[in-house]
Amino acid sequence: MPLEALAFPDRHDLARRINDRFDPMDAQGVVEAALTENGHVALVSSFGTESIVLLDMVSRVDQTAPVLFLETGMLFAETLDYQKDVALILGLTNVQIVRPAPEDLAAKDPFNRLHIGNTDACCDIRKVLPLERALTPFDGWITGRKRAHGGQRAQLDLAEVEGDRLKFNPLAYWSGQELRDYMKAHGLPNHPLTAKGFQSVGCAPCTSATKPGEDPRAGRWRGSDKEECGIHFIDGKAVRG
Repeated sequence: MPLEALAFPDRHDLARRINDRFDPMDAQGVVEAALTENGHVALVSSFGTESIVLLDMVSRVDQTAPVLFLETGMLFAETLDYQKDVALILGLTNVQIVRPAPEDLAAKDPFNRLHIGNTDACCDIRKVLPLERALTPFDGWITGRKRAHGGQRAQLDLAEVEGDRLKFNPLAYWSGQELRDYMKAHGLPNHPLTAKGFQSVGCAPCTSATKPGEDPRAGRWRGSDKEECGIHFIDGKAVRG
């Protein structure tokens, strides 16, 4: 029975229903429920090193589902090429490129150097504000966050509430090995930078390769306490390091 038919009084009940209904490893089931039972929902994807797993799952439900891709203006060239290749391979026809507002860049980062002195402010204008605008018409969104990433992600549920939207984390309980096994089983291509030691890929100036045994996100904002770019929230507030 669709969750909406159960007429729960608020989205917190809907999130609890998702968490109770699905086996923690049933990511495909969560994706299908998110896209078919919970209003207008988008996948937000970085087209990073692990993104293709969720992109593939979404394509198996609806190749016309909206996919929001944050193109910050500072991504690796390999990521931009990978995004185009993956969309073509999976037949995704509704990838929406989300970019920073030109007026924000002109006012706050005209020389593309803001990341050197204030990474939070840089993420604000290149990720947080653009995504807030892009999500305006949506009732919920799907993310690729996982408990295995550690830090503030270690207690993730399959579904949660962020403001007035549902937020789905279908891969919350998956390990890196399970992701790699899925990619191999379905013949999915790796991000080109994985061959160069990148386990997680964000903007080029703030991402480095990782060493064997390091946390998958150790190369993000290396040398700082920052853990998140700010597009994920707790109690309606942007999460920052």
